[in-house]
Formats: sequence, C-alpha cells, structure tokens
Amino acid sequence: MGVVFGGPSPEHDVSILTGLQAARALATAGRDVGTVEALYWAKTGGFYGVDPALEASAFLEGVPRGARELRLVAQPGGGFFTPPKGGVLGGGRERRLELDAVVNCCHGGPGEDGTLQGALDLAGVPYTGPTAASAALGMDKLAFGAVVAGAGLPTLPRSAVGDEAVPPSWEGYAGPYIVKPRFGGSSIGIEVIEHWADVVRYLRMGGPHTARGLVVEPYVTGAHDVNVAVRSHPALELSLFERALRSAGTGEILSYSDKYLGGEGMVSAPRELPARLAPGLRDQLAGAARAVAGLVGARGVWRIDFLVSADEGQWWVNEVNTVPGSLSKYLWTGEAAVEFPALLADMVDEALKRPSAVWGSTGADGSALRSAATIASKLG
Repeated sequence: MGVVFGGPSPEHDVSILTGLQAARALATAGRDVGTVEALYWAKTGGFYGVDPALEASAFLEGVPRGARELRLVAQPGGGFFTPPKGGVLGGGRERRLELDAVVNCCHGGPGEDGTLQGALDLAGVPYTGPTAASAALGMDKLAFGAVVAGAGLPTLPRSAVGDEAVPPSWEGYAGPYIVKPRFGGSSIGIEVIEHWADVVRYLRMGGPHTARGLVVEPYVTGAHDVNVAVRSHPALELSLFERALRSAGTGEILSYSDKYLGGEGMVSAPRELPARLAPGLRDQLAGAARAVAGLVGARGVWRIDFLVSADEGQWWVNEVNTVPGSLSKYLWTGEAAVEFPALLADMVDEALKRPSAVWGSTGADGSALRSAATIASKLG
C-alpha cells in the first residue's frame, strides 16, 4: 500500500502532515493493507521513498535523509520504481514497488488537479480520491461554479478577471470583491478588494497565484463558512457540519493560517463542531451536498464548502475540496463517527472496487483505415 504526499504545490507542507497521519493510521487499520510505503513528492518534482514513521521536522530542509529515489512510469505495467543497486552502470534492474493501491494525500497543484491521477491511470495503479476529470473540475473555480449554477443550485455569480477595466455585469454591483486564483486551494492567494480598478491592478502585478488567471465574485458582508465532508464508499455519507471560525485579528475571510497553522493542519483549526444551524438549514445544506457529490462524481472523501448569510436566510455553494486537509478526519465524529483507520481502509477498498478510469477500443475495427484514401488527399 502506498501513501503519496507533498508535491510541487503551495500546500506542500500541509500535504506532508496529511500523508504522515495517513501512513500511520493505515498501519493500524485492522485490515489487510500490507506494508505501507510512504511516497514523498518533493517540491522539485522528484519522488522518494521515505520512512513512514518520520516526523514533520524531517522535511524542513526538503528530501529527508535516508530517502531513496523513485521513478513514476506512466504507462501500462508502470507505477513507482526503485533504481537498481549500484546504479544503471552496475548492470542491475529497477524494481517495481508492488502497491495494491495508492492513498492520495496531495493537496493542491498537480496532486489535486488531475495530473497525478492521469499518470496513475496510465500506469494502471488504483488510487483513492477524485478521478482525473473530477479533480480537474474541482480545482477550476470558474468551471465548478458554472456547473453548480447550471444545476440550479444557489451559488454566487463568478467571473474571470480579464486584463481590462470592465467589471462584471452584476446588476449594478460595484464591490467589494472576493478575488481568487482560478486554479488553487481554498485559502491561498484570496483577497478582498474594494474597487474594480484594484482588482485589475492585482492581476497585472503577476505572481505565482495569478499566473493562471483570477476569478471574482461579490463579497457578502457577514457571511460565514459552513463545511461538510462527504464519503462515497461503502455508501454516500455526510459528516457533521462545521462552522469554520476566524482567529481574532486575521481579517475578513478565513485565512490559510486559520485553517492550517494550528499544529495538526485542519485538525486543530478553530471551529464550531457541530455547527449550530438555523432550523431547516442543515437539511437544505445536506441536500445540496448530496447533489454536488453526484453532480461532480465524488470519490473518496471530499469537503464541500458553503457560504451562509449572517441571518442564515440565504446560502450558496462555494467550492469543493477533493483532497481536503487531514482528509477531513476531524469531521467524522459524534453521530457521524468513523475512525480514521476505517475511513482510509474504506477509501482503499473503493479504489480497488471502483476503477477511476476504464478505457476500451471497441469500434476501432480498422474500417475507417481501410476506406481511407491517401493522407495527402486529405490534406488538400
């Protein structure tokens, strides 16, 4: 069994915490998961096998001591390989790690946007969490918002920010705006900006969070975040709802520090759990969460984030996190209790029983090739 974590992503460090938690929990899962291989994806893009018993501090300088280099081969019969002893010149052969499945603990970047998923699909390695398609949709805030709106679910209007001084046509709305990287996590690079000219200026400043574009939506004064986790196996289930809290003096929106810098990532972030919700609101949000899970093809454990108005009279689907911090283990408590080892074991069971991709060449019987004229004739 493999656990992959890290990756060239702004959420690299939090992913390490999630991966180490998962590796240790799998070892006590009480099911036949075999030897746990910790697969560290470095910031520079290389893969390494590391001791799953390491502490977070071992990764402060990058690749830990004693790590062994790995190679990911994205083709049939591929997967993760260790280099031969003595190197290639020594005449040895690479050894393929025999992994029944890989638990994906990569947050943000290529570990959560479909890139890693596509590579593992090509290699034929089962993995937990979103498929390549649902990962890509969940990471694209503009596309996800359009799909939710198209399904008739409440969501705030969301537009791409172009390099011009033309604001969105939202019935006279003139700010302030929530500005987010189009592709990215739920907290990094997000700003509240009062005037549209400053939104465009923010885009033109450039930087790692704006390089692939920005999206903008109205800022709703007094709105708060309400989140719920969903798991898709052995049946679609919802966790407790939480109201995420901001630390005193940290600003108008829930920050990266609020979520992740409390010691154990999302586990120790400030929250109201279970959230105290107005009568009927919980049922509305639960129905919307199930609808979103079906709409975008939830697989594994996801977190769905809502915005709720100050008087709790309105709510909006905000976004989905397809590989959430700590795999949202802190939400599976109380009446929705699932122990973390069991949560992971069920994710692995789903990875083995519910393939992430199924391809076939049925219909490609050569008839188009036999009836074709020369390629040169088709170019004319």
